[in-house]
Amino acid sequence: MLFAMLSAALLVSLGARAADLEIIQKDKKFSQKSASVKVGDVISFKNEDPYVHNIFSLSDTKMFDLGSYTQGQAKKVSFDKPGTVEIECAIHPDMKMTVEVKK
Repeated sequence: MLFAMLSAALLVSLGARAADLEIIQKDKKFSQKSASVKVGDVISFKNEDPYVHNIFSLSDTKMFDLGSYTQGQAKKVSFDKPGTVEIECAIHPDMKMTVEVKK
């Protein structure tokens, strides 16, 4: 009986785990123009370009600035409330994407 209860609790906690999504930066573009995630999910922004990127958002839903980072590096952002997040690169103004954060 105890084993069954512990197993059920483990399954519930595994099901509630946040998801990770990887967005690649290559050729001065994001690998996706838009993405949809749930509250608590994390996006990893990986730089595969031979130059620096600086990903940021000034959106009310999620404000962040990942700072400059070079090829091969990745930085993560956790999304903690629902809404729309407009994301850009401070160095390459044509690099833009949108993230929809759902409950």
